[in-house]
Amino acid sequence: MNVSTAKSSSVHTVLTRALNKFFSIGHSIAVWRKPNSDEIHLAASSETKLIAEVNLEESKPGFLFAPFHPDQPKLFLPADEWIVFRQNEWPQAMGQVATEIVAVSTREELPAANRHARPAPAQASTSQHHFKDLVTQCRELVTEGRFEKLVPSRFMRVSIDPRLDLATVFDALCARYPHAMVSLFSSPVTGTWMGATPELLVSVEGHQFQTVAVAGTQPYQDGMDIKSVTWTQKEIEEQALVERYIISCFKKIRVREYDEYGPRTVVAGNLLHLKTEFKVDMQETNFPQLGSVMLKLLHPTSAVCGSPLKESLTFLQEHEGYDRQYYSGYLGPVNINKASALYVNLRCMQLFQDEAVLFAGAGVVADSEPEKEWLETEMKMNTLLQIIRP
Repeated sequence: MNVSTAKSSSVHTVLTRALNKFFSIGHSIAVWRKPNSDEIHLAASSETKLIAEVNLEESKPGFLFAPFHPDQPKLFLPADEWIVFRQNEWPQAMGQVATEIVAVSTREELPAANRHARPAPAQASTSQHHFKDLVTQCRELVTEGRFEKLVPSRFMRVSIDPRLDLATVFDALCARYPHAMVSLFSSPVTGTWMGATPELLVSVEGHQFQTVAVAGTQPYQDGMDIKSVTWTQKEIEEQALVERYIISCFKKIRVREYDEYGPRTVVAGNLLHLKTEFKVDMQETNFPQLGSVMLKLLHPTSAVCGSPLKESLTFLQEHEGYDRQYYSGYLGPVNINKASALYVNLRCMQLFQDEAVLFAGAGVVADSEPEKEWLETEMKMNTLLQIIRP
């Protein structure tokens, strides 16, 4: 075994041991790796707190897991136990149980970690016929001028090996999607969710605030020259709509000093997207609460719901035919090392004992085609499907 393999093996062993231990004592767990980072963090606690409002500036360190519907309570997992895995270092720990886990230096083979599993859903997967009909209905409403955009979604149930190893799946997601936020969240309240999302919602680090507009989807293949990628008018307009929504939020709170970068083509696993970044110096604008204020204004964005927001939210709840739960909500670390980074919960799945439920959506505007939107959701679901059923 070479050195890099040995280091990877030790991380996998400690992560598996940690998952086994925390599940066995009934703790809720969050594991994450931010985009373009080699650090893996694990937070665990005997409790998760339901909160109505998010205050990033005054929150204690922990992990936030929020549902799609903005009026539903969010879950906050305090980092009572915390392990951080850094490249070329033995994991560091905080908390009694975490410290005991890391102190064991053996690299024995361990059984796959269990998970918090809720009863599997009774609903069958969204049918192709139902989804295409919904896209057609959305397109007609946009054409009539009742909406600028709608983002219908669907879900798919697939069987999985009951012995599926969470640590191995997490490792595989990190390796395949280095530019994504990879996460595992498991609690008695939510069950177990995993994902690899490309979309930042809100980031606050020091005096710097950041958010992004992400829209448009094309398949990506290794070796593609992304500088030569072309986008249709539909995809460009989708991206512009999300940008305009972010700018309208800035205007609503009278923030005029912001930097805008993009749009540019970016790779997200097996997909390409258009992405624009927005940054604000909170010290220069004298707006230290900008993170919390923008989080409330932005979620759910037009990229996952539609525009106008209130009407889109009502329409989707009445016509999608299922409860999104935490799909297209948001998640991420809060005040970990004095930084917060929340991501839209896309490219995600909920894991049950012997099956997984995968989710995906597609933005519908006036010239959307139902068949293409169906294929787009298929591509998005393949992000995770090829990991859990290679």
